[in-house]
Amino acid sequence: MTATAIDSARNKLSGDFRSVVSDIEDLLKATSGQTGEQLAGVRTRVNQSLQQLKGELENAERATIAQAKRAAGEVDHYAHDHPWQSIGIAAGVGFLVGMIVSRR
Repeated sequence: MTATAIDSARNKLSGDFRSVVSDIEDLLKATSGQTGEQLAGVRTRVNQSLQQLKGELENAERATIAQAKRAAGEVDHYAHDHPWQSIGIAAGVGFLVGMIVSRR
């Protein structure tokens, strides 16, 4: 998944959250003084929004996991193809982390 696709998914998910929040606010307003058919309609909308949001979250989770697996695979291949460079990079990162930690 490219950065553009991730941004697009994040923006859609954000819009879905806003929609769910709006539907929940409508539900709260409807339950304050009204019952019956209007309340049932709002509850149905909230339920549909929640189901849609759950699906979007599952899709985003799957995409994130797939991207992490691809990245881990690329790192693994690089480490096997270039073992000495990998050791040097790991040593450099360890040195930088050690410097940062020792300053605190």
